[in-house]
Parts: sequence; C-alpha cells; structure tokens
Amino acid sequence: MSDTDVITGEAPTRYALALLDLAEEAKSIPRVEKDLKSFKAIYESSADLKHLAESPVFATEDKVAALTAVAKKAKLSVLTTQFIGTVAGNRRADELPGIISAFTEMLARRRGTQVAKVTSASKLTAAQVTSIKSNLKKTLGRTVDVETSVDPDLLGGFVVRIGSRLYDSSLKTKLEDMRLALKEA
Repeated sequence: MSDTDVITGEAPTRYALALLDLAEEAKSIPRVEKDLKSFKAIYESSADLKHLAESPVFATEDKVAALTAVAKKAKLSVLTTQFIGTVAGNRRADELPGIISAFTEMLARRRGTQVAKVTSASKLTAAQVTSIKSNLKKTLGRTVDVETSVDPDLLGGFVVRIGSRLYDSSLKTKLEDMRLALKEA
C-alpha cells in the first residue's frame, strides 16, 4: 500500500457524514468540497503538517491552532475551518486524510458517480485524465470523478483504484511479474 492510500474506518466515516450533513444544511457543498481538495493538497505536500497531525508528541491545542491557522491562511470557509478545528480538538487530526476521502466518496455516491484514484509515474495531462475518465465511464457505466497522484516508483504507466478494485498497468508491476516468471523458469 502506498503512502497515498487511505483506509477509512468507522470514525472517519462518521465525521465525513456529519460534515456532509452540515454542508448540505448550509447549502455549501461545492464550497466545502473545494476547501477539502485544497486542504488535502496542502496536507499532502507538507511533511511538517503531516508530522504535526500524526505525532502524539504535540498537544491537542497546538494541533488545533496550527491546523485552523493553515485553513484560515488557505482562505477555507468558516464551516470547513471550524470542522478541521473540531476534528483536531477531538484528537483525530491524524484521521483528516481518511475523513476527506470518506467525504469525497459519499458525495460521489450521492451524485451517482464513483471516485477513481489514479496514481501515475508522472503528472498526467488534462487530455490523459479526460481519456481515463471516458474509458472508465464506458467500462463502469457511470460517471467517474478522478483523483490523481504521482508515484515515480511506478517507472511508467498508472494504477487505478476504484473502491476495492485495482487496475495496475504500471511498468513496475510488469517488470516484477517478468522477474517472477524468470525465477520460475
């Protein structure tokens, strides 16, 4: 499992559902969705922020202060900022990636779409993402929202994860399969 994979448990699912309900009540689902994408990008690109959220060494109050400061600096909505502060205040800052993933998946289900997580060896172009979306739509028979990430260890190709299904066309896996086949021969 790569660093970008997130396994959601019961608590992240409950928090995500609560946020979805709050956003729906406030009629701000598109804004919260945009905020969470922005926060996720910031979180994933900052090793210090990840360390702060995941480390038990830092006090809960420090986590709340830091995460809400980041949210305010990123100009996230008041609802999203308060939610991030509440999550951190409840000692669940380390579960923010799981909460964001669960929120994205719940929102996709409500819209009648699915979320596909595409990991590639290099950054995909807009045309490539569009092509992947249309091919997945043909295969699955429904609209697909695509989340992309980069893992240079793949060497080439990409890996698509939709729910529990995994489609791996990476060069790394093909080379590994070839290595195993040569060992058996």
